[in-house]
Amino acid sequence: MHRIAHRSVSGDDSALSLMRALITGINGFVGGHLAEYLLQIGGWEVWGIDRSSSLNLASLHGQVRIIQADLSDAAATAQALRTVRPEVIFHLAGQAAVPESFRDPAATLATNTLGALHIFLALIAEQIAARVVVVGTSEEYGQIRAADLPLREDAPLRPTSPYGVSKVAQSMLALQYHLSHQLDLVRVRPFTHIGPRQTDRFVTAAFARQIARIELGHQEPIMRVGNLSAARDFTDVRDIVRGYVLLAQHGQAGEVYNLGSGRAIMIRDILDQFRAQSQIQIAVETDPNLMRPVDIPLITCDARKLHAATGWQPHYSIETTLTDILNSWREHERTNHA
Repeated sequence: MHRIAHRSVSGDDSALSLMRALITGINGFVGGHLAEYLLQIGGWEVWGIDRSSSLNLASLHGQVRIIQADLSDAAATAQALRTVRPEVIFHLAGQAAVPESFRDPAATLATNTLGALHIFLALIAEQIAARVVVVGTSEEYGQIRAADLPLREDAPLRPTSPYGVSKVAQSMLALQYHLSHQLDLVRVRPFTHIGPRQTDRFVTAAFARQIARIELGHQEPIMRVGNLSAARDFTDVRDIVRGYVLLAQHGQAGEVYNLGSGRAIMIRDILDQFRAQSQIQIAVETDPNLMRPVDIPLITCDARKLHAATGWQPHYSIETTLTDILNSWREHERTNHA
């Protein structure tokens, strides 16, 4: 089993003793939370790759170094890894929205498969012995049958979106390069993760933003929603990134691990909890444009393999997470309309 131990950070040579992490997609929702967590726990020198040359998150300024590179460019990817020479790579970059994958399946497939492939090829070419946490998705499981629940890692993969297919391909590439070139790769399938700063392309952020806009008088008191009967395994993004770090330290190379709370919550209940936090009476209308072409009614995660390897358990309650999401959107809307 692969274990990464933090070296001592005491003494004059402390900068040399930090574990060097590279986060692809550093400016994304999860990338920012992961960088903050690594800095919070200490012992890490944090780098990021993004198509932009600047960091979006103010809390990271002066603490994280960023490399501008497009992972669809093999040469640029190799140059970035040659510059950083990381010991751990958290591969988060990619196209992560299911609806967008139906609108542009070709770009989704290219982005999510080639980005991973170019990292693997660069590790081989540059002879970099980095541990790579390859982040997939529960969407790889796709069409779930009752007998499959709760989902274990050996459940059948029946992806129902181009996004799900792209992540299955990424996962298989990771497995192949581990087997063929002995790359130190750990795969993880996170289930639905939510939290502050998530784009409103995702359901909890979409609900919270609408409430914040309604409270400020910028939207009529009607929330537009999609399918409310689906139940999902929701986990706070701050618990998710802690799981990634634990897998970097304790996960077994070549293995795949589910990461989720193990508890399904109906989207209607999420909506009701949000509405209960607002002092304004808000009506609800179904918007056909928010319905997915294929929507799985129930998803729950079996994360016992992860628990056995790392001891991970979620720390954040759903109530705390939803409150933090709503307050984050309230601040965002107030600031943007000040």
